[in-house]
Amino acid sequence: MHDEIPADVAAVREEYEARILGLHMPATVRQAAERYGDQPAFSDKFDVPEGETWSTISWAETWEQTQQVAAALIDLGVEIGDPVAIMADNRTAHTLADYGAMTAAAVPMSIYNTLAQDQVAFIAGEARPVVVILEDHDRYQRWEKALDEVDSIRHVVMFADADRVDDARVMTWADFLARGSDTSGIEARMERITPDLPATFLYTSGTTGNPKGVVLTHHNVMYEAVSTLDAAGLHGQQRTISYLPLAHIAERVLATYGPPFLGSHVHAIPDPAGLLGALGEVHPTAFFGVPRVWEKIKTGISAKLAEDPNPDNQTMVTNAMAAGLAWTQAHEYGNAMTPEVEAAYAQADEGILAFLRLLLGLDQVQWAASAAAPMPLEVAKFMGGLGLKVYDVYGMTETTGAFTSNGPEHFKLGTVGVPNPGIEVRLGEDGEILCRGPVNTPGYHRQETATRNLIDEDGWIHTGDIGTVDEDGFYSIIDRKKELIITSAGKNIAPSNIENYLKESPIVGHAMALGDNRSYVVAILTLDGEIAPLVAAKMGIEFTDLADLSQKPQIRAMAQAAVDRANERLSRPEQVKAWELLPDEWTAESEELTPTLKLKRRVVNTKYADVVEGLYAD
Repeated sequence: MHDEIPADVAAVREEYEARILGLHMPATVRQAAERYGDQPAFSDKFDVPEGETWSTISWAETWEQTQQVAAALIDLGVEIGDPVAIMADNRTAHTLADYGAMTAAAVPMSIYNTLAQDQVAFIAGEARPVVVILEDHDRYQRWEKALDEVDSIRHVVMFADADRVDDARVMTWADFLARGSDTSGIEARMERITPDLPATFLYTSGTTGNPKGVVLTHHNVMYEAVSTLDAAGLHGQQRTISYLPLAHIAERVLATYGPPFLGSHVHAIPDPAGLLGALGEVHPTAFFGVPRVWEKIKTGISAKLAEDPNPDNQTMVTNAMAAGLAWTQAHEYGNAMTPEVEAAYAQADEGILAFLRLLLGLDQVQWAASAAAPMPLEVAKFMGGLGLKVYDVYGMTETTGAFTSNGPEHFKLGTVGVPNPGIEVRLGEDGEILCRGPVNTPGYHRQETATRNLIDEDGWIHTGDIGTVDEDGFYSIIDRKKELIITSAGKNIAPSNIENYLKESPIVGHAMALGDNRSYVVAILTLDGEIAPLVAAKMGIEFTDLADLSQKPQIRAMAQAAVDRANERLSRPEQVKAWELLPDEWTAESEELTPTLKLKRRVVNTKYADVVEGLYAD
C-alpha cells in the first residue's frame, strides 16, 4: 500500500485481529453450542409441533445438525472450496445448509428467490456449484435452464415438492440428511478452513446488468461480526426476526454470522408481508429494518392517529411525541440530557408512547437500525418521537456489510455514523466514499475487470456513493454517484432527497425523481397499496382498484399537495415541475424494486419512458 494506516486505527485493528485469531464461522457455531447448549437458537413456521407457534431448535441442536449437513455434503463428494447454491425461504434449514456448507469447507451462496432463469443460469455458469439446495417447485423452475446447461451441478436437494420433479439428481431434505449420519470426518475438514477461504459468494441482485459475485472470506466475516456488534453496543443474547432475503448482506450478518457470538434467538419468516404479525409475536430486542419498513410503520401509525375523531387525543399524542423526539435528540452526539427532558419523556412514555411501541411489537427493542438506502430524516424523527432511536448504518456487500454506524456511544440523526472499529473511511476528490479495512472483499468471483474498478491500488474500495463528513467525523450519504441528476444547466441534484420528501405523504408509496440532462425535474409517483385505500374510504371516495383510485380528483389533489410541500423545502432547481401518479403499485415482487425494496432506476426509466416524455412534452 502506498499510504499508511493511521496509528490509532492500526492499534484498534490489531486488537480486533487478536480477538478473531484462529476463528472461522463453524468454530463460532461450535462455541455457541458449548456456551448456550439447550437455549433457543433458531425458530421458523415450518413443521410446527402441535400446540406450538414456532418450531425451534437449540444451539446444541444447531451444531449437531450443522455437522450432519456437512457430513452429507462430504458424502456427496463436495470438496474444499466447492460452491453450494441455496435458493430458499428464510427458514432454519436454510441457515443449517449455510453453516453445514462452511463446516465442510465449501462455499455456500444464497441466491435471491426472485431472480429469473437467465440470471440464475448466468450465476450458476460462473460460480459452478456442485450441489443446489432449493425450497420448492417454483425455485426448481427458476433453476431449470441452469440445471440443463451447467455440468458442475451433480445433486439437487429440495425442502419441498421433490416428488413433482423428474430429475435423477433430486433428493428430499430428509434423504439428504440421512447421508450425514457419520460425522467423524468433520474435524479434519474444519482444519482445512483458512482465513482467506471464501465463506460465501454473494451475487448482487443484478439491477445494472449481470449479477456480480462478491467473495467474502471467513476473515472478512469474523471481523465484520465482531466490529459491528461492538459498534452497535450489542452484548448478550438477543431476540431477532429474520425477514430480508438471506442473499442480502445485512440479513446474513444479523441472522447468520452474528448470532453465534451472542447466543441470540433468530425467528425466521418466509414472507416480509408477515413482519408486522411476527413483531407482535416475537417482541424482538434487536430489530433491523430497511427504510421502506420504517416508512410503512410511520404511515400506518399516522393513518391510525388521523382516524381518531377526538382532537384531545391527537393533541396528547402530538405532545407526547414531541417529548419523545426531544429525548431522542438529547442522546445525539454533542447534546446533553436535562432533567426536564428526562421527566417530560418519562411522563409521555407512561402516558402513551410505551403503549404505541407495544402495539407495534417494538416495546422490548434495545437496538433498532436501518440501512440499504438513505433513511428519510422525517421518518427517523417520527421514530424518535416514539422513543425509538433508529441507528442508521452504512455499508455494502463488498464491505461485508456496515463499515460506518450510529450506536449508543455515537449517534446523530440524519447521518450514517462514524467508521466502525479499525476501519478507514475517507472522501475522494469528487466526494465519493472510500473504505479500507479487513472487511473489504478480495474481489468479484471470476470478474477481474470489475474487481479492478472496485478496489484501487492502495486497497480502497470505491463505493459509488457520494457523501459528506462533519467536524465530529459523522458521515452522511447524498446519493449514488451514478444516480445524481445533472440538469441541462449543470446543476447536481440528489434524487433521493426529493423522493424522501414526496414519500412523507401517507398516500404515496414510492416516488422517483428524474431530470438528467433536462431543464427541470419531474417525478413519477405510486400509491401506497395499504394506506391509500384507507384514506380514500375515510374520505368517502368510491373506487374499484388502485388504478381507478389513482385517477380520482381528490387523490390527485393530495398528490399535488405532497409535491407542493416537497417543493417548499427544495431549492428552485430541485423543485418538481411536473408529476404523474401511476395506476400500478411497486412491490417486492414487481420488476421496479430490488428484493430489499430499492428502486431499479434503469427499469423505471425504460418501462415508463412514455410517461416521462409526456411530462416533458406538457
